[in-house]
Amino acid sequence: MKQSEVNRFNKLYARHQKTLKLQGKAPKTIDSYSRAVRRAREYFGCCPDQLTPDDLQRYFADLVESHSWSTVKIDRLGLQHFWKFVLKKEWQWVDIVKPPKVKTIPDVLTSTEVENIIGKTRKLRYRVFLLTTYSMGLRLGEALSLEVGDIDATRKCIHVRRGKGHKDRLVPLPDLTLTGLRELWKRHRHPKLLFPNANGSLKTIQKATSHMDRGGVQKAMKIVVAECGIKKKSPSIPFATVTPHISLSKA
Repeated sequence: MKQSEVNRFNKLYARHQKTLKLQGKAPKTIDSYSRAVRRAREYFGCCPDQLTPDDLQRYFADLVESHSWSTVKIDRLGLQHFWKFVLKKEWQWVDIVKPPKVKTIPDVLTSTEVENIIGKTRKLRYRVFLLTTYSMGLRLGEALSLEVGDIDATRKCIHVRRGKGHKDRLVPLPDLTLTGLRELWKRHRHPKLLFPNANGSLKTIQKATSHMDRGGVQKAMKIVVAECGIKKKSPSIPFATVTPHISLSKA
């Protein structure tokens, strides 16, 4: 692209991200919708503000061949936002691509499988994280974002902040999970985060400004699931399935 077109794209792209933030979109949504605009730019080799419905139909026809339907759907929504709120153009081609509606039932782990996964997780931070996630039915991001101030040991509950739908909620805190969280905190003593980024020395961990990496947690779980011989695909997180005799003694 010519420098003038690059400058125009950068300006529109920055406005795209700004409108997403002002609408209160979640960080993950902002990343996905922004990637949709970048992908269209890379495909056409130009700023996407002048694309026609025919151009986009050709683009999505190729996208369907190379990516999953979930990606196609997200990219359509991302470009729709770009058209409506950045380019201020009427969205006339909303039905240019309609991903099929697929209803799936997640594979739910049994209590025994959950016990095996947690029991065979070697690193304490991952073991306590999985215990916390499974015992209270939290989503991955919700558990990672937990802070020391979110724990109410007296009332035996935790305050989940800005969960799905940007809503707060209180979740019962099992005694075993509270014990595990205390044991982990004694190891790192971070003033704010329950699951700080664990790279570096103890002093470095205590000064961490971010929580554990999402990808690292997912990778650790996949390894343990494979070691346990569990064949289920993308096992979901059941509510309150952890029994109170799981050991926390392994470091």
